[in-house]
Amino acid sequence: MKAHYDVIIIGSGMGGLVAANIMAREGRSVCVLEKNNQFGGNLQTFVRDRTIFDTGVHYIGGLSPGQNLYRYFDYLGILDGLHLKRMNSDGFDIITFDNDDTAYPHAQGYDNFIAQLIKKFPKEKKAIASYCEKLQAICNKFPLYNLEEGKPYGNDAEIFQQTAKDYIESITANEKLRAVLAGSNLLYAGDPDKTPLYVHALSINSYIESAYRCADGGSQITKLLIRRLKENGGEAYKHSEVVDMTCKDKKLESVTLKNGNTVSGDIFISNIEPKHTLRMIGEEHFRKSYTSRIQDMESIISAFSIHIVLKPKTFKYLNKNYYHFKDYRKIWEAHNYTEQTWPETYMVSMGVRKNQDEWGEQLTAITYMRYEEVKEWEDTYNTVAQKNERGKTYEAFKKYKSEIFLTELEKKFPTIRECIQSVYASTPLSYRDYIGNHQGSMYGYVKDVNDPLKSFISPRTKIENLYLTGQSLNMHGILGVTISGVVTCSEILGGSYLINKITNELSSKTNKKMTV
Repeated sequence: MKAHYDVIIIGSGMGGLVAANIMAREGRSVCVLEKNNQFGGNLQTFVRDRTIFDTGVHYIGGLSPGQNLYRYFDYLGILDGLHLKRMNSDGFDIITFDNDDTAYPHAQGYDNFIAQLIKKFPKEKKAIASYCEKLQAICNKFPLYNLEEGKPYGNDAEIFQQTAKDYIESITANEKLRAVLAGSNLLYAGDPDKTPLYVHALSINSYIESAYRCADGGSQITKLLIRRLKENGGEAYKHSEVVDMTCKDKKLESVTLKNGNTVSGDIFISNIEPKHTLRMIGEEHFRKSYTSRIQDMESIISAFSIHIVLKPKTFKYLNKNYYHFKDYRKIWEAHNYTEQTWPETYMVSMGVRKNQDEWGEQLTAITYMRYEEVKEWEDTYNTVAQKNERGKTYEAFKKYKSEIFLTELEKKFPTIRECIQSVYASTPLSYRDYIGNHQGSMYGYVKDVNDPLKSFISPRTKIENLYLTGQSLNMHGILGVTISGVVTCSEILGGSYLINKITNELSSKTNKKMTV
């Protein structure tokens, strides 16, 4: 590690790695500092019983040729090394409910999405078609979503003023169809009174366009980004936790690592939790109104997950996800569970191997969990890089919750218990420690339709050489944080310059392929 870099990036989540690659391609000396044993934030994988599990990336959308994430990945040079498995065309997501044997599909391709749902709701063609048109229209109002010049956060104030729930209820009186259209709202932790329609649209659209799983886990994306970064002269270091940042005269000078080393830089990009970033620099360096706004931002609810290693050749691989709700009338209320009703909803996803046969190796089930449930252990930290035990009561808590969750899964998959080799659990503390989100938040900060500006954070700060990136900026998810990396670099390099450079390079690649 050198003593000085043009650009220092703190945290190696997807947004930080995208920003690192862009800046390195611009000829800047770049250093990425990561506290954990693995790069990648939510792209991290972990192994249990020689079986690979994803931390957070269970599927990716928009990755077919010409689509938005495909084009961003093409520019970053990471497409060729990716091993992907396309999910079921006629139902990549399946929405189900207690006391209803029907499986309601979300299909790939808008025409197919409509066609498959009409089979279940033959009288609702107009509503389903209207819904699809609306999603596409909203996404077209976010220029960077489509690699176009313009305001990164959309160019129509109206799209920030309607909740997803209100819109869906306005197009149909059919309660079951309403529930099915909102059925994958665990993807963004949908709230009936707060979640804007644009969050729903941006989250769902790319999956309808195309849905893929990463073979052998999402960490392959990280590895490719790190490889490209190094090819362009950039550097990245694990086990390098930043514990202090030195600021003088409204300008950052250096960061101090846990091992005592100091690294100086010209530009600093924080890919870690903004609340934590401000505390580390010192809140006295920012306006009181700014620090109060950031510290008062509401974090999205956290999650509890069980990771099941399956006995060989006992459970068929499912090339689709399940989103299940106990009550279709409470589709927006599942995060308001009680101890007696938990879990009110869950998502089930399976990992895929490069040479996948008919049998599954693992299964992950995810549901909501409030941070308060694990608050008594919040002073404990446990990662691969910093191993600690949280104690017997914590282990008992995980076991108790896992048992309740498994009992719910049995209703959907009656043979699941006899297929289990081992079970592991992740709580809000696991997500807090490994991902670094405030209180283990699933997706950063709550987007509130009632106060849109309150939930927006600019990549540019009042410290002239400090920028922010990651899911807290605009949107979460692989596509959202990829765009956040571009937004951040646009502030440094100039928006028109960067977008034109990306689109020109992609056009040049396309022309070369056509010539060949």
